[in-house]
Amino acid sequence: MPTRRDVLATFLGASFSAIACRRPQPSPSRTGDLLAPNHERGHLIRDGALLAKFAGPDLPTRSVKVAIVGGGPAGLSAAWRLVRAGLAGPDDVAIFELEDVAGGTSRGGESAVSRYPWGAHYVPVPSPEAKALIVLFQELGVVEGFENDGTPEIAEHVLCRAPEERLYHRGYWYEGLYLHVGATSADFAQFRAFKKELARWNQWRDAKGRHAFVIPLARASDDAEVLALDKISMSAWMRARGFDSPRLRWLVDYGCRDDYALSIDEASAWAGLFYFVSRMGGDDQSSELMTWPDGNARLVRYLAELAGPRLQTGVAVVDVAPREGGGARLGVVDRDGTARRVHAERVIVTAPRYVARKIVAPLRDAPLLSATADAEARAFDYGAWAVANLHLSGRAAASGVPFAWDNVLYESPSLGYVVATHQTGVDHGPTVWTWYYAITGDGKAAREKLLAATHHEWADVAVSDLTRAHRDLGQLLERVDVFRWGHAMTRPIVGQRAALASLRTTAPIGPVHFAHTDLSGVALFEEAHDHGVRAAEEVVAALGLSVPSIR
Repeated sequence: MPTRRDVLATFLGASFSAIACRRPQPSPSRTGDLLAPNHERGHLIRDGALLAKFAGPDLPTRSVKVAIVGGGPAGLSAAWRLVRAGLAGPDDVAIFELEDVAGGTSRGGESAVSRYPWGAHYVPVPSPEAKALIVLFQELGVVEGFENDGTPEIAEHVLCRAPEERLYHRGYWYEGLYLHVGATSADFAQFRAFKKELARWNQWRDAKGRHAFVIPLARASDDAEVLALDKISMSAWMRARGFDSPRLRWLVDYGCRDDYALSIDEASAWAGLFYFVSRMGGDDQSSELMTWPDGNARLVRYLAELAGPRLQTGVAVVDVAPREGGGARLGVVDRDGTARRVHAERVIVTAPRYVARKIVAPLRDAPLLSATADAEARAFDYGAWAVANLHLSGRAAASGVPFAWDNVLYESPSLGYVVATHQTGVDHGPTVWTWYYAITGDGKAAREKLLAATHHEWADVAVSDLTRAHRDLGQLLERVDVFRWGHAMTRPIVGQRAALASLRTTAPIGPVHFAHTDLSGVALFEEAHDHGVRAAEEVVAALGLSVPSIR
């Protein structure tokens, strides 16, 4: 059985564990929940164990126009678009979600103090290209106008309140995420050169006038110069340009870990540049961020409320089979184990690719040739994350700049924490901190490491990590809840974009359409929304409805 020192060394490093174990142990509250997606239901789908329930002929059957498999951001966005297109009747749309709570990695929680995120926690102000997302934000009432280039002007209360971010280093907090203190002239020169390179890519356009990096990716360039960045790692790209400043490399590595659960040695140069450039506006400055106490859970709550009774949770779809003569037949198992069939004219599968391969009959039954298997492995690589919500009775003390929304520790392998109550403008009293840890390296090994640690061990890791910056944290801690995401998001490793292009995974298979962030290769709410809207508009066209696109 691993010792406390072993666990801390595994997640926070051997040098830190040696120091931490010589200090009085912090008090990571044993009160709290250990949460995760429903592995039992997921494994029944993966293993095909539930398919036998559909061998008999006499099963309850329901017919709908459109069945949506998955109630994450893509599935809820697809339903939103279908209802806006006029498919609002009781038998028009049905959404089947495996988990008891919709929202996927954008879900959130709530306490007496605040709502808080369990995953994705912000959206940059959308670019003019994200037309459907802007429509959603208009519907939410947070678009107050438009700039000359079509960029929406967002209501102040949903823009991240200042100070937005700060960085902890050797006893003090500093503003921003680049460590200016102690930097040499050579460090600053490289930092300026890197920003100049980002600005060059931000201004770059291909022969068709498309950006190299833009959200949604459906509007981005596929020019050879851009795709060449997929062939090398971000680390190699930086070395080739003489970017060897440890501070700059830390900043870029942090970005890759933050969005992808990849180090700069694992992430492609395309992904590393996309992280920075896709968030830049026309003035070469980073876009402002939109956030809520519970992060992107605010968006999926809104979409789930609109879906209403169309959304059914705790339901496993184990089979999606096109039917001769048109439409598709779904095998559905309810929370109580009851099996039933659903006939649909069209189906939108918004599950990740590794699930779609198990439930969509043409994918499940097709032999996976070695070349295809290699492409799938490169295109669909998934990262593991731990997220802890620390419930505090008050604000911990800190030296340096005041609390920010995003608080990052320079010498820690974690991603730091965001403050759920930051947007309220109240900087005293009880609060909730959401701490993030991305496990880099091989995906299978990362999942095993994630799941091997107990609730108490993960709570100890989170509290020990943050105690280095907040020595009084243990006195304020009331409970620690931990969520383990084994397949948190798709990861853009080297060669991923070429593999995705070769597989053409957005193409429908008969009446079955597909929508998920892993079809873009980056796990962003914006991409999920765009794929959901795209698939819904494919369905609308297939049903013969004359409805203008909002994309």
